[in-house]
Amino acid sequence: MLKKILTLSALIALSAMNQGCNTAKETTDVSDKLRLIVLDPGHFHADLLQKTAYDQVDSVVYVYAPDGPEVKAYLAKVDQYNTRAESPTHWKEEIYTGPDYLEKMLADKPGNVLVLAGNNQKKTNYIKKAVDAGLNVLADKPMAIDSEGFELLKEAFDSAEKNNVLLYDIMTERYEITNTLQKELAQQEALFGELQKGTTEQPAISKESVHHFSKIVSGSPLVRPAWFFDTKQQGEGIVDVNTHLVDLIQWAAFPEQVVNPSDVNLISARRWTTDLTPSQFKQVTKLDTYPDYLTSSLKDSTLSVYANGEINYTLKDIHAQVKVLWNFQAPEGAADTHYSIMRGSKANLIIRQGKEQNYKPMLYIEAVGQQEGYNEAMEAAFQKVEAMYPGIELKKNSNGWQVMIPAKYDNGHEAHFGQVASKYMEYLKDGKLPDWEVPNMITKYYTTTEALKMAK
Repeated sequence: MLKKILTLSALIALSAMNQGCNTAKETTDVSDKLRLIVLDPGHFHADLLQKTAYDQVDSVVYVYAPDGPEVKAYLAKVDQYNTRAESPTHWKEEIYTGPDYLEKMLADKPGNVLVLAGNNQKKTNYIKKAVDAGLNVLADKPMAIDSEGFELLKEAFDSAEKNNVLLYDIMTERYEITNTLQKELAQQEALFGELQKGTTEQPAISKESVHHFSKIVSGSPLVRPAWFFDTKQQGEGIVDVNTHLVDLIQWAAFPEQVVNPSDVNLISARRWTTDLTPSQFKQVTKLDTYPDYLTSSLKDSTLSVYANGEINYTLKDIHAQVKVLWNFQAPEGAADTHYSIMRGSKANLIIRQGKEQNYKPMLYIEAVGQQEGYNEAMEAAFQKVEAMYPGIELKKNSNGWQVMIPAKYDNGHEAHFGQVASKYMEYLKDGKLPDWEVPNMITKYYTTTEALKMAK
C-alpha cells in the first residue's frame, strides 16, 4: 500500500509532480484529469517540471523511489514551490520508498503519465517497462546514452505505438526565445535566403553550449548526486547536453519534416575530460570521499569526467557541428551559455551569450556581402515574424542588426519546463504526437550514440 505522507514536503512534492504533466489523453484511461507518477527522481529537472501548476493535472502525485537523499531533495524543492509567497503550488504526494519501487509502481499503476528525470543508466529500461505497461512517458533527456540503450529506445517507441501511448523527451531549448526566433527568421527567404551546405571547416549550422557543475537552481546552490560524475550512469557530455543541440539543428533546419538516420553522415567526433579537485567534488555533492564506482576515473585524487564532446556531421548534406563544454563554475555574473550560427545565402543568424551580451542570449542578423535592396526586403520579411511575436524590433549595429526582444518573452530556463509540459499535454489531449516527432527523436539519439562510438 502506498504510504501517505502528510508533511509539508510531501504536499509540495505532489504539487511539483502535477506540474510535470497536465493534459488528458483520449487514448488512455483518463477521466477529466491527468494523474502523474514520478519514478526515482534524481535530477533537479523533475522538480522544475512541478514549479508551476496545471489545471489539467490532478493535485495528487504518486512518487516511487528508493529511499535516500535524492528523493528527499526532490520533495524539499517541491515543498519550496508549495510554500513560496508568490503563486505557490499545491501538490500533494503519495510516496512509496523501497527497493522494489519499480515493480511496485508497475503493479499499482495509480496514474497515467510517468515523469522521469534521474539516473540515465536506468532511464531507458524505465521507459521501456512503462510503455509496455500502457503508461504515457515524459522523460528528461537523454533517453539513451549508448548504442545498447538506443536499440532499447527504438523498441520502446514501437511498444508505445502498439499500446497507444505517447513517449516524449523534454526539449526545453526550443522554448528559449532566441532559438525560436532564429528558426522563424530562417524561414523568411527574403531575409535569410537559403540555408547553405557549409563545410567541415565552416559548418552551415554550429551550436555550442557551455555548462557548469556548480550552479544555482531556484535560488539555492545545486547539490548533485555523486553518480552524476560517473559517465556510465549519467552518460558522457557528447550524448547528454548535445541531445539538445542536435535536436535544435533538426528542428530549425528542417522544421516539421521527418529526418531519418539514413540522412545522417558522421564525419568526426571527439571527447575530453573536465577535471575536478576533491574540494570541488565535495562542494557540489556534499560528500567527503569519492564513491568506489568513480575510482577508475581518479588520478592522484583528481576526478576526470568525460563531460565534453564535439560532433561534426552532415544532415541531408547540410554540414553541422555541435559542441558541449563543462566547466566547474561560471565566472562572476555569468551562467550557462549558448552560441549558435545558421548561415544563409543572404544573411547569417547568430546567437551570442558572452560578456558583451552580459551573459544573456542575444540574436543578430548579419548580411552576407553587399545586396542591392536587401535592407528593405529584410525589414519587410522581419515584419512577418514580428506579427507572430509583437514587440520585437531591429536595432542597427556595426555588423548588421540586433533583434531586440521584449522582456515578456524572456521567461528563463526554469520556466521552459512548464512550457514543454503544456505542449505535451496538448499532444495527450489530441491522442498523438506530430508525425515528425518520433522519427526525429530516433534520429537524434542515433546521432549522439553513434558519435560516442566514433569518439571512443
